[in-house]
Parts: sequence; C-alpha cells; structure tokens
Amino acid sequence: MITLEEKKLQGYKHKLLSFEKGEHKSQEVLEINPRGQLPAFKHGDNVLNESSAACLYLENQFKSQGVKLTPDSPAEQALMYQRMMEGLTLTDKLNSVIYYDLLVPEEERHDSAVKRNREELATELNLWEGYLQKVVAAGSYLAGGFSLADVIVFPNIAFAFRFGLSAGRYPKLAKYYSLLKDRPSIKASRPPHWLASPQGFDILKDI
Repeated sequence: MITLEEKKLQGYKHKLLSFEKGEHKSQEVLEINPRGQLPAFKHGDNVLNESSAACLYLENQFKSQGVKLTPDSPAEQALMYQRMMEGLTLTDKLNSVIYYDLLVPEEERHDSAVKRNREELATELNLWEGYLQKVVAAGSYLAGGFSLADVIVFPNIAFAFRFGLSAGRYPKLAKYYSLLKDRPSIKASRPPHWLASPQGFDILKDI
C-alpha cells in the first residue's frame, strides 16, 4: 500500500481481513492465493502474493509515475536490494517472538526456544542499529533517497515499536521511525486498528 501511494495509484481497491477470524483462508483469498496468505494482490490478470514482489512489480510497471523508488546508481541499487532482502529476515525474527504462542502448538513450546528466538531478534535489531548509524546521522534513508528498501523495512520497524521495542535501547531505529512515520504514503497506509489503539503491546519491551 505504501508503494501504491508513492506511485500515485490512489483509488486502488483494498480490503482489511482478520487473521483471528480466519478470513485469510476464505475462498475469496484462496482464489487469488492458494496458500491462504496475505497480502493477496491482483493487477488486471496479474497476481502477486509476496509483498516484495508486488512492490517491485508496481515500481517497474509505473516507473514514470509518482516517486521513483529504485535509485539509478548501481551501488545504491545494490544496497537497496540487499536491505530489501534483509528486511524479510527481520520480519521472520519479529514474528518468531511476537507470534510464538500463536504459531507453535502448546505441547511443542519450550522455554529454550523462546529464549533463543528473543536472543536472535536482539542480534538482528542490533545489526540494523549498525546499518542506521550513518543513515540517521544524515537524516537520510536506507539506500540514498526513499526507495523500495524503506517501503519493505519501515513496516517492520513500526511493527516492532508497536509491540513495545525500547526507543532508548535502539535509538537509531527510533530515529529512523520518527523520520518516516509522518510521510504521507505511510500515514495513508497505516492499519486503521493501529489508529484506534495507538498504545500497542509490550511483548518486545525487554528485548
């Protein structure tokens, strides 16, 4: 949705579904994505069900429209793609902590796994703190100008702070979050239930 907003494609159809109600497994979704996963995205007859793939597709289909989300410099392009892919790892590390109880059957849960997941997430977050050392000092983005790297990574950072990540412990991540949180495309795509309940949770407060 951030990419759609940046590419000036407002007017797109979108529908918020509930995981708790199992709406992602509905026939409506399965017809687009047989995995029953979100996002499910369709443009004309073209279907893409991975968010990074959908973002790349939109950027390539609408290159001359809205904000250019891929830098021209080969070095910045390389960095953008690198951070995009690493953003997927960050997603996995966050989910392994936040959704452990939801994803793992009760009889298979172990304290050692919880500890390991939290340690791995802390390591991952510290890695991003290092990446952002120079970026936030320059008041910049992940790969030069605002790019697909930011589109993919920022929602993870917002997600982490909503679930209680300490701004004091991760000041570079906090500064990056503050830099982007009021960008029009990000405000327009913010989940409505986040607006209704801005406090969030404290699952990550001790990470």
